[in-house]
Amino acid sequence: MSETSKSARLWADQQEFLFPCTKPYYDEPLAIVEANGVKVIDAEGDEYLDLFAGILTTSIGHCHPAVVERVSAQIKKLGHTSTLYLTENLINVARKLAAIAPGELKSCFFTNSGTEAVETAVILAQCYTGRQEIVVLRQGYSGRSIMATNMTAHAPWRPVTSSVPGIKFAICPYPYRSPFDPSDENLGEKFAQDIEEVIRTTTNGKPAAFFAETIQGVGGFVVPPPGYFQRAAEIIRDYGGLFICDEVQAGFGRTGDKWFGIEHWEVEPDIMVMAKGIANGAPVGATITRPEIAKAWTSKTISTFGGNPISMAATEATLDVMMQENTPMRSAERGRQLRAGLDALYQKYQWIGEVRGMGLMLGIELVEDRVTKKPSPGKIKALVEAAKKEKLLIGAGGLDGQVIRIGPSMLITETEVDEALERLGRACQRVQEGL
Repeated sequence: MSETSKSARLWADQQEFLFPCTKPYYDEPLAIVEANGVKVIDAEGDEYLDLFAGILTTSIGHCHPAVVERVSAQIKKLGHTSTLYLTENLINVARKLAAIAPGELKSCFFTNSGTEAVETAVILAQCYTGRQEIVVLRQGYSGRSIMATNMTAHAPWRPVTSSVPGIKFAICPYPYRSPFDPSDENLGEKFAQDIEEVIRTTTNGKPAAFFAETIQGVGGFVVPPPGYFQRAAEIIRDYGGLFICDEVQAGFGRTGDKWFGIEHWEVEPDIMVMAKGIANGAPVGATITRPEIAKAWTSKTISTFGGNPISMAATEATLDVMMQENTPMRSAERGRQLRAGLDALYQKYQWIGEVRGMGLMLGIELVEDRVTKKPSPGKIKALVEAAKKEKLLIGAGGLDGQVIRIGPSMLITETEVDEALERLGRACQRVQEGL
C-alpha cells in the first residue's frame, strides 16, 4: 500500500479522528468500498473472497437484493418512531422469531446490538428470579457495556477492572485444552459440573442465571462436548436460576441442520439473545423468552432505536431469505465441504493443532507443535496477512489470539468454497515457507 493510496489516506485519517482502540486488521489496513455476496472490493479496486462476513454478520451475503429492496422501500415510507408506537414490521419480525425459536420462547425485545441484548437478558433474569448473581464461562465474550465487559472473561477485551459484583466464572468446556481426558464419554458432564462448584463455593447459592455462548465466538469457536448444556441447564435450574443462551454468532442456521446452535444439545433455554446475522448487517439485537418470564419486567422501559422500522425491514427481509433458502441445510452442506478442505490442511501442516466447529462456523487452532499445544499467535498473524495477499478475508480469535475463525455468508456456493480453499491453501504454504 503506497502512502498515496486511498486506503493509506483513510488509515491516516482514522488514526487522527477515531479512538485508537478501534484497530483494524493487517499491517496495511484494508479499506472496503463495495461488496456483493461473498465478494468485497477495496479502495484500490482489488476483489476479495470474504470468509468472515463482517464478523459472521452478512449472513445471506453483502447487499442481498431482497434486503436492499425492502430497506429502500421502508426508508421512503417511515424511518423512525420509537417503541412508543406500534409498527407492523416490528411485530412481523417478533412473530417470525417465535416461529423458529426453540420450545416456548415467544416474547421479544429488540435493541441495536448484541451487547444490549445481553444486558436485557441479564436484567430480565434478575427481575424474574429476584436474584443478582450470574455464572458465565471463562474465555467468553459478551460485549462492550460495563455489564458485558465484566461478563467477558478475556483480558484483552476488558479495558477496566471488575466493577459489577456478582459475576462468577466457570471453566470453559474446551475439549482441545481440557484438564480431563478428552476421550471420556462423560466429558460434557464433567465440564458442566464446575458450574455447580462455582455456585456452591463463590455465590450465596441462589444464582439468577447461567449465561453461555453456544459456541464461543471471540473465544475461538470452542464447541462444548455432547452432554454439556443438558447438564449445565439442569444444574442452574436445580438452584432456581435460568439458562440464558447467547446465539449472537451461532444463530439462524449457521451451525447447520438447526436454526439455533443450542438445538444440537436438545436443550430449551429460558432466555435467548441474538444479533449480528439476524439483519444481515443492520444494527439489530434481540432477546426472546417465555411470556411468563417477560412479564417479570414490571418497571417502565423504552428503546428509542430498538425495533426501528428500517432495521426491522432489514431483519424481516433477512429472515424471509433464510427461510426460503433453508440456511440450516445450506450451512450443513457447505460446512461439510469446507470442513473437508480444512481437514486436508490439518494433515499437511503440523502447526495446525485442531480444526473444529459446526456448519459454517469453523475454527483452525494454530500451535507451535501438536505435543505441547503451545498457542501460536504469531502464525495467526502471518496466516491472516498471507490470506490477504491471496485476496481472502479470514478472522482471528482465541484467548491467545491463536485461532483462525471462518464464518462466511450462509449462501456461499460450492464453487466459492472451492476457490476459498485454494486461496487458503496457498496462504498456508506462504506461512510454511516463512518458517
